[in-house]
Amino acid sequence: MAEENAEPVYSSLEPTDKKKGGFTASSFIFVLLALDNMGFVANMSSLVLYFLYMMHLDLAHSANLLTNFMGSNYLLSLVGGFISDTYLSRFTTCLIFGAVEILALVMMTIQAYSKHLHPKETCLTKCVEGRIAVMLYASLCLLALGTGGVRGALPALGADQFNRKEEAKSLATFFNWLLLSTTVGSIIGVTAIVTISTEVAWYWGFFICTAGAFIGFAVLAMGKPFYRLQIPGDSPIIRIIQVIVVAIKNRSLLQPVSSHELYEISENDPKYTEEKIAHTDQFSCLDKAAILGKDSKPQPWKVCTVTQVEEVKVLTRMLPIFFSTIIMNTCLAQLQTFSVQQGSIMDRHLGRIEVPAPSIPVIPLLFMSILIPLYEFFFIPFARKITKHPSGITQLQRVGVGLVLCAISMAVAGIVEVKRKNQANKDFTKPISLFWLSFQYAIFGIADMFTLVGLLEFFYKEAPVGMKSLSTSFTFLSLSLGYFLSSIFVDVINVVTSRITPSKLGWLHGKDLNKNNLQLFYYFLAILSCINFVNYVYWASWYKYKADEADPKLQLKALHQTPAIHNDSSVVQESGSKTNEAAASTEENTEKVATL
Repeated sequence: MAEENAEPVYSSLEPTDKKKGGFTASSFIFVLLALDNMGFVANMSSLVLYFLYMMHLDLAHSANLLTNFMGSNYLLSLVGGFISDTYLSRFTTCLIFGAVEILALVMMTIQAYSKHLHPKETCLTKCVEGRIAVMLYASLCLLALGTGGVRGALPALGADQFNRKEEAKSLATFFNWLLLSTTVGSIIGVTAIVTISTEVAWYWGFFICTAGAFIGFAVLAMGKPFYRLQIPGDSPIIRIIQVIVVAIKNRSLLQPVSSHELYEISENDPKYTEEKIAHTDQFSCLDKAAILGKDSKPQPWKVCTVTQVEEVKVLTRMLPIFFSTIIMNTCLAQLQTFSVQQGSIMDRHLGRIEVPAPSIPVIPLLFMSILIPLYEFFFIPFARKITKHPSGITQLQRVGVGLVLCAISMAVAGIVEVKRKNQANKDFTKPISLFWLSFQYAIFGIADMFTLVGLLEFFYKEAPVGMKSLSTSFTFLSLSLGYFLSSIFVDVINVVTSRITPSKLGWLHGKDLNKNNLQLFYYFLAILSCINFVNYVYWASWYKYKADEADPKLQLKALHQTPAIHNDSSVVQESGSKTNEAAASTEENTEKVATL
């Protein structure tokens, strides 16, 4: 039967062991992030050249192979997230997938070292076949699985070290330091490791990545006594399916007048093991899953709790936000493929030092390494005084800033490519400096600082307790779909433009950037990013933060600050006969408090 108590509120059951967790525990995670990301970003920046010059793949194939690898990598973070929410702890999940990652890096090191696993230098077409193809693609698949699985569990493991309510400010700080640790590792990767790979030997670069990953996971294991480790719960996928199935079964039932008539487990019930989420009016069709028929006993697949229904609503509300960030990650893919190829034919000298083209991303990384501490120590405290928000600005506002900068970055990239191409056509012996690319990289680096951390914190804080890892993985799923969409765009635009252009050549045909129209592709992405931002603003304005609806302290603050709600609460005090009516009115108004 429906619970007779007041509307359930969000009661956290997160670990609160004061002797464990906090920044002491997360410091071990920061070390792993720096060492692991050192190798990951080095490979991400230079693999396109490895495919192009060592494996003798053409330009489009090399770019697509890298973007497909990156897309698979981020897509497989869902596997790590699902397993760590359902079967294994996040700590154990990280160690298992870490072992797979190390194995893959060992295989890549062996292939880069052994000449028997290289294509012949005279080979021009179909060079990667037989055992060469098996070794290359097997190592890439294992690397995608290993790094993806770790990525799906590690951010949530770190965030678990902070109580979402009592340590809200520390949790926001954690996500900023998470980005800073990955940035520091990335700087080392795109400078030292990339230089060693391209100038000394590829196998030395892969070997250093392997050693760094091994040390990183050893450090993670050493921190076990300090971690707050969650206990895996029910399968989040099954819980979602249950709500959908039961709602369909009950579609003919009448909707209750009051949400108090919906089924919810009492906090005094021995079965009560989960935090409660306040009822919301959005997606009311799903509420039918919480209708318990007369003379019926609550059983799985017969009825769902209000909290279980709200979990599905939360994930549903997240979907438009999630889809709105895919285009930005498609733009990111260009900076790791075509921009690197641009850099390889530009003047790469800084004085007497010749800079490897894949090292150009160090410019935005250096910007980020300076801006993240400034953001944490100056901007957030200042913004907190104005907004009273633990993070200074909301997560969705932070993502929005990143999307705007993404569009600007692509427009700048197109302008720089026009300049590079004009100079190459005038005198190809005097190319423009590589550091012209720093403008697009710097702008996008700042965009990434806002968007990546904003999404991670948003998906972690808004997700139900049993879906933290899976929800956090949505950030990387967005990256995955962005990379896959990049491959599709490259192929489709090549096909379409080869049919409509007078030259009958696609914008991105062949290996010679001086003979194609990469700048038009950049402009296309800039326009698409602007359209996408307008779409994002609509959905971000529509979104209701779960924390605002659920946190009793925030609701109390709203009761004191919102006249309509204050009046309703007065009615409750003055008239006991109208308690239910006032409560319903308060619930309706409280839902309107949360805005972008």
